[in-house]
Amino acid sequence: MAQLSVLERLEILADAAKYDASCASSGTTKRNSKSGKGIGSTEGMGICHAYAPDGRCISLLKILLTNHCVFDCHYCINRKSSNTRRARFTPQEVVDLTLSFYRRNYIEGLFLSSGIIKSASHTMEQLIEVARILREEHDFRGYIHLKTIPEADPELVAQAGLYADRVSINVELPTVAGLTRLAPDKSAPQIEGAMGSLKEAIVEAKDARKRFRNAPKFAPAGQSTQMIVGADAATDSDIVGRASTLYGNFGLRRVYYSAFSPIPDASAVLPLKRPPLMREHRLYQSDWLMRFYGYAPHEVQQAAGADGMLPLDIDPKLAWALRFRGDFPVDVNRAPREKLLRVPGLGVKAVNAIVAARRQRRLRLADVGKLTVSITKVRPFIIAEDWRPVLLTDRTDLQSLIAPAARPAQMELFA
Repeated sequence: MAQLSVLERLEILADAAKYDASCASSGTTKRNSKSGKGIGSTEGMGICHAYAPDGRCISLLKILLTNHCVFDCHYCINRKSSNTRRARFTPQEVVDLTLSFYRRNYIEGLFLSSGIIKSASHTMEQLIEVARILREEHDFRGYIHLKTIPEADPELVAQAGLYADRVSINVELPTVAGLTRLAPDKSAPQIEGAMGSLKEAIVEAKDARKRFRNAPKFAPAGQSTQMIVGADAATDSDIVGRASTLYGNFGLRRVYYSAFSPIPDASAVLPLKRPPLMREHRLYQSDWLMRFYGYAPHEVQQAAGADGMLPLDIDPKLAWALRFRGDFPVDVNRAPREKLLRVPGLGVKAVNAIVAARRQRRLRLADVGKLTVSITKVRPFIIAEDWRPVLLTDRTDLQSLIAPAARPAQMELFA
């Protein structure tokens, strides 16, 4: 077989990495090479691959070290039994690509994952070697995200955090039953054990940094994970509960959701059709409700129907408000911030603006309207200086009055 060129391998391994959604680069420390020392940066503008909390765009070279794999996870296009074109980089080749792309101002960081070759520990050593060469030999100060392998030696997984800004371990599927059925080579206790060890290392490093200025940093951007949605029978309620447990037990920065995508030569145990892409969107919205809006997991689950699925035609915040109308209307001039965050159509920024503005004067409906995209959605759930919804909040047809008009179907990302 003819040796593939670097460009051909890059095409294969960049395409193979596209199914991993957990590559956002928010939360890391700021570093740059403006002083003339080192190379790379975690700051500035670039290709729109990931965003920091302040809106900065972070461009990442997102590839696999190899798509060869000794595991046979049914949902994975790179599984051992898959009839897909294979390729592999050496650690030095990934380093050369990263530096070359950076010098051309294409990227500001690296997201590196891999299939499992020879063994989990051997593969982890290869991933760490890429980060080590970049940091130690080239003083690379850009962002590095390493996808770690829970089956690898724990010392190797811990070593990854010394070079990477963020580390992640995929839980793969929301339920243990789903993981056992679709990923027979993976173990839920082993995955959670590795995530727990990373959490302890991150906490210990932060504590050491408080006491010793020169203590080494360890994954300053924390750890994240990803769940595949729609490959097994897990409901949205199951997924919300699982995500909440992961946040609570392991201090994750993010849980990412990836809608199952049918793959060539798929196993017979997989669904024939993908879940609606809107389902993935609703799960992200539910995740936001727990992280930024003060909703408890059981409250988000209350927005789901009897089948445990979140409605696709309205967002979970509106679904919850329609189900618990007794909590409304909320007086925008008197209600505490946590109550205002429950109002459909009001985001965190709008609520903060309301709280600040009402210190100066009484707010009218028009004032609130300037802070939201659709005052129609907000009106039934608030009281303002010149507005009371009267019986509007209790109308049986309220959802049809305020639900957004049908949107065009979302385009297929990987068509």
